[in-house]
Amino acid sequence: MKRLLFLSHRIPYPPEKGEKIRAWHILDHLAERFAVEAGFLVDDPADLRHLPVLAARCAHVEWRPAFSRFGTAARALSRARPGRPLTLGWFHHPGLFAWAQAGLAAGRYEAAFVFSSAMAPYAMGPAARRPGLRRVLDMVDIDSEKWAAYAEGAAPPMRQVWAREARTLLGFERRAALEFDRTLLVSAAETARFAALAPEVASRLAALDNGVDLARFSPKHDWPNPFPRPVPALVFTGSMGYRPNVDAVTWFAEAILPRLRTSPGPAPEFWIVGANPAPAVQALARLPGVTVTGTVPDVRPYLAHAACAVAPLRIARGIQNKVLEAMAMARPVVATPEAHEGLRAEPGRDLLVAAGAEGFAAAVAAVLAGAHPGLGAAGRAAVMAGHDWAACLAPLDALIDPSPAEAAPAPIAA
Repeated sequence: MKRLLFLSHRIPYPPEKGEKIRAWHILDHLAERFAVEAGFLVDDPADLRHLPVLAARCAHVEWRPAFSRFGTAARALSRARPGRPLTLGWFHHPGLFAWAQAGLAAGRYEAAFVFSSAMAPYAMGPAARRPGLRRVLDMVDIDSEKWAAYAEGAAPPMRQVWAREARTLLGFERRAALEFDRTLLVSAAETARFAALAPEVASRLAALDNGVDLARFSPKHDWPNPFPRPVPALVFTGSMGYRPNVDAVTWFAEAILPRLRTSPGPAPEFWIVGANPAPAVQALARLPGVTVTGTVPDVRPYLAHAACAVAPLRIARGIQNKVLEAMAMARPVVATPEAHEGLRAEPGRDLLVAAGAEGFAAAVAAVLAGAHPGLGAAGRAAVMAGHDWAACLAPLDALIDPSPAEAAPAPIAA
């Protein structure tokens, strides 16, 4: 069996949130075809209990701790250089880097799969340029665009810090895409956007959609109702320390929910379901009709009994797993255009897409009034057709292990 190096910036298990969901399904898929040596950082000691799952799936597991945010930040600052993004220093670990480079230099691998642009340096340089080594970089999203979005709404000095990160990271993303044989992004829209930003690598790009676990997120399960009051529950799920999620729930709680609670009918409640709520999110629990759960054992009961799942994201890249999961549970979903981008789902039929506080509130109100009775079933059908993991990952095989004719590096566009 051929041997493959798999690198990710966080432990790729359990598949319970965004990046880990995609990383795990890709790793699991590749492990059917390769003897996988996986290397990653662990930033939460609680995740160490999942190492046996990965050890059972991989030929070898190599990990390094990144438990201390202070230590990680200090390491990032120590590696800061003019023109170099801080992201690379943040995710650089000397021990893990040395392990990956040693394996590459020794010719241990026929292929390398790198998850996220932050890990690209681990599989770059002379040790990685051996003929016959196939290297694929999964950028997932254009991270530099996220920093640019942060900069737009920030005040000095963070505006300058984030603008610099956006500029320098984009420069690195372009250099990495030139060196890897193929670079993947999470949707056709994200791929087209990066091709516009980096036309010199357009021929080396490919889209690899996110899927959803249709058996796990299924309306057939019978979950107990977690909501204590018989009023409509509007649910948002996600990691609640993540800035785009913090922005989304703050906007919804402050600008949208009050409009809904003054409409005719029972006043709906907004449930923010997810781990590590930031102080700004915790403060929202003081508002009428808002509940912040923090970590829950399982988000599925909250989705199963939601009157509507909302995705009011204004800063978003790629495909939102929270939207896929809610649609897979056959719940009505209302999303912003940013949260809908990349989905193989038709607005108005499979979910509702609305922009602005007034438009978003109107769409949710229509769902609560029963104006879209078939929305949940249509959403489930859409993700079954367009976001089944097996179908989404099928193109990966040829990208990792192409025929001889396909294996030559793609020509660089003029």
